[in-house]
Amino acid sequence: MPHKRKVSLKHIAEKAGVSTALVSYVLNGKEKESRVGTEISQKIKRIAKELKYTPNYMAKSLRSGKTHTIGLIIADIANPFFANIAREVEDEAKKTGYTVIIGSSDENPDKFKDLINVFLDRQVDGLIVVSTENSFQQIKLLHQQKYPFVLLDRYFPELQTDYVSIDSFQASFSATEHLLNNGYKNIGFIGYKSKLFHMIERKRGVTEALEKAGIEPLKHWSQSITFDKVETELKPAMESMLFGQTPVEAILFGTYRLAINGLKIIQILGVKIPDQLAIVSYGQAESFELYKCPITYLEQPLGELGKKAVSMLVDKIKHPDKLPEQILMKTRLVIGESSHAISESLK
Repeated sequence: MPHKRKVSLKHIAEKAGVSTALVSYVLNGKEKESRVGTEISQKIKRIAKELKYTPNYMAKSLRSGKTHTIGLIIADIANPFFANIAREVEDEAKKTGYTVIIGSSDENPDKFKDLINVFLDRQVDGLIVVSTENSFQQIKLLHQQKYPFVLLDRYFPELQTDYVSIDSFQASFSATEHLLNNGYKNIGFIGYKSKLFHMIERKRGVTEALEKAGIEPLKHWSQSITFDKVETELKPAMESMLFGQTPVEAILFGTYRLAINGLKIIQILGVKIPDQLAIVSYGQAESFELYKCPITYLEQPLGELGKKAVSMLVDKIKHPDKLPEQILMKTRLVIGESSHAISESLK
């Protein structure tokens, strides 16, 4: 079988009747700064496509000192939120000429540290990072070394870094207000036992919405679960909320994983939604809509989060001295039957 000749810039230049340098400018997205005419630019791109030209990234990286790769560290690949956001990052990065290498820390700080080192060894041009518990020192070190990175979903307010996340406080506050408006007063929150800022903010949003309504939240209305002990800790925590003195009438789950496990427990306990208990959760998944009583959830803007993280990182790679950009996006409350107004659910 004859060896297939690799198409070079020279081949494209010959066919287009222009110089190799001109082809290089166009295919590297520098036609505007090189003042290449639109007609010539389109012709070069069309010929490159016809000849099935693929860039030689190895040679390119040796010349530029760049590898055109981005490292993405997510917290838990089994969680649909992170799996979907990884896809968004990958698709967006591809449009800007970057390849994404993905690693999952599984919420483990040691694995997180190892992934950072692996990506730095691979000489990725920058990192998009979903932090995990006890990862502050690694992030601080990256920041001190002026390494290009963007924090996604979770950030540290005390560090002046680039980040894009949702406004967790506002999301929890609005979800709690929705429940209050529908007649629920004893509203509980289930989150992870964590010092991470986003989880603290999710709990704070519930507390402050209740206090604003003149309701003093009781201690057992808020439960914190260890990430790797959901199977053993969640059921007793929920029993304490549902069957203790002054039981909760509604629960906001701080993550999708906690909600899915919580719904199984609710079924085992024979508690009816929404007649006996209202539910709202973070995270979106088909299973929420397919559940026999569709679940009200806080929809997070996955596409916008992923796209913004990539554009911020690419900008940081090109302009290392640029001031940090810090963005908090809004969630959207998608209302299902699980949080119907009390009068409706009792009809």
